[in-house]
Amino acid sequence: MTAASAPRSAVVTGASRGIGLGIASSLAQQGYGLTITARDATTLESVATDLLGLGAPRVDAVAADLADQEAPHRIVDQHAAQFGSMDALVLNAGVGTAGTIADYPMKRFDKTLDVNLRAPFVLLQRALPLLRAGARAHPDTGSKVIALSSLTGVYAEAGLAAYGATKAAMLSLVDTLNAEESAQGVCGTAIAPGYVETDMSAWIQGEIPAETMIRVDDITALVEGVLRLSSRAVVSTIVVTRAGAGLQA
Repeated sequence: MTAASAPRSAVVTGASRGIGLGIASSLAQQGYGLTITARDATTLESVATDLLGLGAPRVDAVAADLADQEAPHRIVDQHAAQFGSMDALVLNAGVGTAGTIADYPMKRFDKTLDVNLRAPFVLLQRALPLLRAGARAHPDTGSKVIALSSLTGVYAEAGLAAYGATKAAMLSLVDTLNAEESAQGVCGTAIAPGYVETDMSAWIQGEIPAETMIRVDDITALVEGVLRLSSRAVVSTIVVTRAGAGLQA
């Protein structure tokens, strides 16, 4: 099998539920080989079985807590050993808790930085040689980095300073990636949605009804579109707002 005809492969973090599961399922249906990560090994193995049933030729499940500084290295090393290159890196995993600047605990702040910024940065840094190899194998589309940011990284929301700051940093990281790597076929897109109907948004569903939130399928459709773009096109940021909510998350 030549490099050009080899199945495409991807890494998806936070793949056991919500947006990550939706994206992983879409990639499986498109025939991608997958490395998926989440904290719970039992749930992750069940998801891996489901993804194989959807059409993925191979699924490697790597149980990992991204607050662990060794986890990104282990994830990328596992993918490299099994696939040898990478066509898509989906940086989806994240944590977030509400709290004002005046009262936010620094222990929680440190974990938010570790999971939402440090881990994605290290994953990207470690994955770049594999992404470059993927771009060489598929020069028409190149390879893609999809980073799940948030509307709070674009427009401030009271009580979400730490979370919003890490999500704003992801926008900058993707912009810089495109400045450095897009000419070689490695392009990034940060998707910054308002509240999406997932477990992570359950805490605010008393104020914002779930039926008014953005659907996971909406985000998945955007990812599918980005993956189909040619390597000539760079879309750094996609902002997704809820109908009727304007710039409010």
